[in-house]
Amino acid sequence: MRKVTRLALPSQTQKALQRRQTTFDLAHALGALIEGEWRSARRTKALRTVVATLKTMAGTRERCMYCCDSHGTDIDHFWPKSVCPGRMFQWLNMLLACTECGRFKASTFPIVDGVPQLIDPTAEDPWAHLDFDPDTGVVVARYDVALDAEDARGVATVRVLQLDRREALNDGYLKTWRRLAAVVAAALRNRAPDAASLTAALREADDHGLLGWCFRGTGQNVSPFAELRARHDEVWDACTQTLG
Repeated sequence: MRKVTRLALPSQTQKALQRRQTTFDLAHALGALIEGEWRSARRTKALRTVVATLKTMAGTRERCMYCCDSHGTDIDHFWPKSVCPGRMFQWLNMLLACTECGRFKASTFPIVDGVPQLIDPTAEDPWAHLDFDPDTGVVVARYDVALDAEDARGVATVRVLQLDRREALNDGYLKTWRRLAAVVAAALRNRAPDAASLTAALREADDHGLLGWCFRGTGQNVSPFAELRARHDEVWDACTQTLG
């Protein structure tokens, strides 16, 4: 999972979504069905613009914003529309998801004291709650030393999306980790690695958002990233500023 920068919608698209939400809120109070309204809206220009913008946010490979492995196929409502129909047309509630993540998540949406327990990659750094096992390729909840427990939101996200039980997903993360490690290992063979070249190579090799784990998460303590940080602190700082 990677941190995703949310782009702004064109003003006319944003206004169209707001109008649609206002109209639906009134109709829903009178018994209008959620799925019927959504199917109708998906055929509009405004929703086509939403999908195009989400795909741009997801990067050239248009990866799912939850797993970063599969191709993103459709809009997912972070707050499920069946749970919170009042957010159905809110731009900040829309993500691009693959079919598998959408199926696992469905309307499952754990909330504690009004706070969603799932991670929204467009609103926060996923690696503040998640960790990665470079030996198996499995994404797990991050261990919170202060609480002496696994991060609760990391636990919920891994459980709902089954991030630790999807073999193909884990294989994809493992392959990406090995590519990233190979890039850094090659740079370490150079007495004076070039930060710009290294960051470009790392960005090209990262299909799964693991650079956030490598530079901001516990990956910075794992070889060969730990060696890069220890031996070339200026290069490390430059990479962290650019990639982190």
